[in-house]
Amino acid sequence: MENATLLIICLIFWLAAWFINTRLAQISSTNKTWMTLVNLAIPVLFGIALLVLWEGITRGFGVPTVLLPPPSMIWERIARSGSILWADFKQTYLKAVIAGYILGCGLGFLIAILVDRSPFWKAGIMPIGNLVSALPIIGIAPIMVMWFGFDWQSKAAVVVVMTFFPMLVNTVAGLNAAGHMERDLMRTYASTKWQMLFKLRLPAAMPFIFNALKINSTLALIGAIVAEFFGTPVVGMGFRISAEIGRLNVDMVWATIFVAALAGSISYGLIALLERSITFWHPSNRGR
Repeated sequence: MENATLLIICLIFWLAAWFINTRLAQISSTNKTWMTLVNLAIPVLFGIALLVLWEGITRGFGVPTVLLPPPSMIWERIARSGSILWADFKQTYLKAVIAGYILGCGLGFLIAILVDRSPFWKAGIMPIGNLVSALPIIGIAPIMVMWFGFDWQSKAAVVVVMTFFPMLVNTVAGLNAAGHMERDLMRTYASTKWQMLFKLRLPAAMPFIFNALKINSTLALIGAIVAEFFGTPVVGMGFRISAEIGRLNVDMVWATIFVAALAGSISYGLIALLERSITFWHPSNRGR
């Protein structure tokens, strides 16, 4: 009876949140601060309603926690295992992900600048980049573990492979985004190739570069976690998921997933904010 009552309450909350969100979505105002708060309230309210509905369904229908634990159980695990989750986060994200992300994106950007100067290299390396981008992580990870060992360096190497070619491909495409009229105008001012690169082509390529940065922010985390399935010290997000699922501690698995999702979302959001401040001139950012 208590479970049925809880389920009904959660459904009522979901319907109320749905009604409020539909009204918030219809609000239109010239006040940017107000619209920012409204646009922030919509996903927050939707997320809370989704968690409440999840709680109600799992407890109302008596779903076994091995299949799907309720959010309250996952939160309790997070509160009890903060030190373990922090150690895993530090091993996977602060070491492997950040190092691999910076190195992979940085090398991809620099090589793209060099490749853009040579039609031969551009025609040869782009198909290879598309081929390597399609390689499965489970094929790359064991090789990197054999080459670089079981610590975070091998996971960073996997991240480098996964982030290098998306950055390379997007940067090369962005460098060719400047129109012929703009290039002709720069030539009439007797601009050198380097002046044309820094004052015209790189600014025009910024939306492409930030697109690669945002894509790589999630790819890097996924690559590092999956790579830890193939060999790692007794710490790390991938190790924790692999070890705890074997012990049927599903709440700990979901706690680790929550930390990974939160880290990936924050990384993506920070890059998106940086993109908005740098590419404010782009049509996609006007009116925001």
